Amino acid sequence: MPKATHDHADLILRLYEIRREPKMREAREWFVAKFHPTSAEDAQRIAPMGSAENAYYRMVASYWDMAANFVNRGLIEETLFFETTGEQWIVWERLKTFVPDARKRSKNPHMFSNLEKHVKKLEAWRNKRAPGSVEATRQMMAQMMAPKG
Repeated sequence: MPKATHDHADLILRLYEIRREPKMREAREWFVAKFHPTSAEDAQRIAPMGSAENAYYRMVASYWDMAANFVNRGLIEETLFFETTGEQWIVWERLKTFVPDARKRSKNPHMFSNLEKHVKKLEAWRNKRAPGSVEATRQMMAQMMAPKG
């Protein structure tokens, strides 16, 4: 494992500054609370092109794909990033329901591939450190999303 450096920590802190920007905070809150698509059609219904919701979706998804790319390329030491973040996992959980179809439609097989690759590594790391934690989190999220009543 490469050693984490001050530069790695500095880049993480810069990424956190972006996350604290008011519009990004709004977008993240909306994404977590309201963006729960089950298909590409559902994603388009929830966040139609030209809407504020679509801008929020793109802002959050592209942010985490960018951050994942930094980690995947070694610009941020992976373990340090895994130990200080987790939101990217939630974002990928929401995107993975429709990304395969979106990739086909756009003829772009690389759409959100940085985030997908990163989250696969994050899950493997979590399962090694805390076996069963990924599935337990997935189940908790499903329970939170289940209709009340």
